[in-house]
Amino acid sequence: MKNSKPIAYSLLWLAAATQAATGDDPAVTSTDPEGTDVPVAEQDLEADLQNVGPDSIREPEEISLELLDAEFRRVGMLVLDQAYDEADSVAKRAIEMAIRLKGPRSAEMAKALTNLAIVQHYTEQYDAAEQNFQSAIEIIEDNEDRLNSQLVNPLKGLAASQLEGGRPDLASNTLQRAVHVTHVNDGPHNAGQVELLDSLTEVNVRMGLHEEASDLQDTVYALNVRHFANDSIELIPSLMKRAHWQHRIGFINEERATYRRVVRIYEAKFGKSALQLIRPLVLLGKSFSYLDMSGEQAFREATFTGGEIYFKRAVRIAAEHPDTTWEMQTIAALALGDHYMHIGNTPRANKTYGNVWDLLSEDEARLDMRREQLENNVVLRMEPLPDYIGNAHPETAPNNGDPVLQGSVSLIYDISARGRASGVKLLEADPPEFQEIQKIAQRELRRRIFRPRFVEGKPVTSADQVFVHTFFYRMSDLEALRDESSASDSEGS
Repeated sequence: MKNSKPIAYSLLWLAAATQAATGDDPAVTSTDPEGTDVPVAEQDLEADLQNVGPDSIREPEEISLELLDAEFRRVGMLVLDQAYDEADSVAKRAIEMAIRLKGPRSAEMAKALTNLAIVQHYTEQYDAAEQNFQSAIEIIEDNEDRLNSQLVNPLKGLAASQLEGGRPDLASNTLQRAVHVTHVNDGPHNAGQVELLDSLTEVNVRMGLHEEASDLQDTVYALNVRHFANDSIELIPSLMKRAHWQHRIGFINEERATYRRVVRIYEAKFGKSALQLIRPLVLLGKSFSYLDMSGEQAFREATFTGGEIYFKRAVRIAAEHPDTTWEMQTIAALALGDHYMHIGNTPRANKTYGNVWDLLSEDEARLDMRREQLENNVVLRMEPLPDYIGNAHPETAPNNGDPVLQGSVSLIYDISARGRASGVKLLEADPPEFQEIQKIAQRELRRRIFRPRFVEGKPVTSADQVFVHTFFYRMSDLEALRDESSASDSEGS
């Protein structure tokens, strides 16, 4: 099982990035993937495009704007389909076409290079993606100005790559600039900035700046309230998103209050047995499985049993409503079973899961969900691990002579039929000197709660599971640990 960072931020960016990739957004551009910071037109593009193949490059007389636009759309579709190798080839072919058709500093060239940066981002080539997005920004600034609305999308892309590349501090600055651009062009209360503020919230969450993240979401909520009447049904999406962020930053009491408000709005509109209530009831119930970390004195004990009434109500609505679906019944029942796993009532959890197994075994259309939810181990509760070691934290002043590098810890373990990790052992550490993060990772893994894997409706043990956690560190910290180890060895001898 790989450790994966939250995907919300990248998905928010993808929506806008895909618009650029499919040709729906104005110009954007890029630079040399090798990091030379030279305009693309001045590079040896034949070398960069050598893997495209000679047969795929059209002669100049065959190139047209229509063909180029078709390539842009194709890149967008390939990115959405996660066919990144093919998307990379098409994006590079589009670069060649754009140069021959309109030149190296044109809007078409900018758009083509942005497509390549998008693909690089999703293939985790963050340095190359950053350079390409930065070049896009520079070209737009040269062709237009520093406050042009066309800057917003490449700024989003740049921030996304900076964040995933381990520099949330830079991502924060980039997103703040994008927000300012929207203010200049569309006013301080424009709705278009909401996506940027959500992305900036994600950055602050990863940096541990929870109060700042909460303030940003208050701003998002205020923007939504300006457009919708108080307690109107149209406000529900904003409230659900707000509750999601409150959960992310550990403001659990506020999260519960938000979900209760959603429930009240739905009840007033559709009645107390409406199917729309299932999701907020389930999420409200889950909030009782977490600690509230808001305020100076955080609650240190989660009230697990408090959520059961909400799960049972959701199960009852899903079972009794005439328009219910098996998907709704599954969602509610799994949530109740997971609740029993949290409180350690394994017999009731297994009985509930068994009922879900039977429900999902009734016909072929349901087997995919059975495989996803019951035939695999599912993490029900986990705590975040440190992304930064020592002086690598983004709040630390940058030092150009002290690079930030990436390390990893790999663990192997079993998951018992009771949903707990056992036999946790270190598989690999790179570099091995950071022993503290190894201990933290092993301790956290032992505390996790899983929905165990089921076979024929019964929970089974899953052996030899692999967990990988990546982190960032500075070379100076690694050298200090190595010097300390050498000194200890010298004393011992």
